Amino acid sequence: MMGQRQHVVLLIFSAFLLFQTSNAHNITRLLAKHPSLSTFNHYLTLTHLAPEINRRTTITVLALDNAAMSSLLDKNPSIYTIKNILSLHVLLDYFGAKKLHQIRNGTALAATMFQATGVAPGVSGFVNITDFKGGKVGFGAEDNGGSLNSFFVKSVEELPYNISVIQISKALPSVVAEAPTPGPSELNITGIMSAHGCKVFADTLLANPEAMGTYEDNVNGGLTVFCPMDDPFKAFLPKYKNLTASKKASFLEFFGVPVYQSLSMLKSNNGLMNTLATDGASKFDFTVQNEGEEVTLKTRVNTAKITGTLIDEQPVAIYTIDKVLLPKELFKAALSPAPAPAPEEAADAPKGSKSKTKSKSKTKSKAAPTPDSDSPAESPDDDPADQVADDDNAAMCFGAERLAVVGLSFLLVFFLL
Repeated sequence: MMGQRQHVVLLIFSAFLLFQTSNAHNITRLLAKHPSLSTFNHYLTLTHLAPEINRRTTITVLALDNAAMSSLLDKNPSIYTIKNILSLHVLLDYFGAKKLHQIRNGTALAATMFQATGVAPGVSGFVNITDFKGGKVGFGAEDNGGSLNSFFVKSVEELPYNISVIQISKALPSVVAEAPTPGPSELNITGIMSAHGCKVFADTLLANPEAMGTYEDNVNGGLTVFCPMDDPFKAFLPKYKNLTASKKASFLEFFGVPVYQSLSMLKSNNGLMNTLATDGASKFDFTVQNEGEEVTLKTRVNTAKITGTLIDEQPVAIYTIDKVLLPKELFKAALSPAPAPAPEEAADAPKGSKSKTKSKSKTKSKAAPTPDSDSPAESPDDDPADQVADDDNAAMCFGAERLAVVGLSFLLVFFLL
């Protein structure tokens, strides 16, 4: 009987470990076992594509051997162009060796990580896969005129249906991916924001030379921007205009972080984050949190959610957020109204005289502070509710996790008795 219980415990524990690790993969470690792919592996790390690959599931990497990478590097592309080219070699679907030879209708069109960046226009971020007679499988960028001049060589690593690494004969030619990519100092960050739904914020930033200069000074060393979308920022403009000149600059700088942060970095590095406005005792920071694929930015005043990626090319990343994130140094959280007294309490409470009521009203009106341009403004009424909801959800998730762990512990103890 004891042996059976121990066997059951081992099965449960093994299933638990399998659940924890089933979705984990590390492209760098997988490729490290294959020296012929070392250059490809090196550039996945150098371009920061490796962590992006690691955070995704159901993915296929079209690996190039050292000779194919040498031919690619002979053209002396910039590191930013290399990233675009290699991201075209990461398919957002699973294609193992078996599936390649069982493609329905003999051909398939797969989206790539290059297409997911939003940099690739039209169908230029897609790859055509065709199963030819005689066991050959061809690959070609969709913007290459239908030419399939790279072929399947072998399967390198397969973790069905999580990640597949297959070697192809040579790099996929693509006019768009191979186009010279400007360096960070040449990037027009306000132009990028204006063209993708953040024009009001971009125009406001351009109108403030102090804040704009701070952004430009940080582009080469690393910069991450969280730009509010047009509708929420347009609605916020009246409050922005009430700020003093120095506070306007600090407020705009609050949406920039002086380091490059890819989306995968934001998901793995939760916690407080300083901004371009941080200066000694003036924290001007916010907390990064994530739940699954959703990333939120939180202050004591309100919470905003990342809704899109405008550019993610080291050392610059620009993301859109759904609300105007408010720093606690400039804005106050709206207070929730006090609950009304219960009917019984209201009935039992002694009634004051009219003269006392008037006296209290006068006293209260005198004590009320007058608005001041230097005092923090109030936040929108709905933001604290969002923050409370977020806290409640986090508490529920944490409680559920603890309950699961406790339940598993009791189950193990039961079988060991």
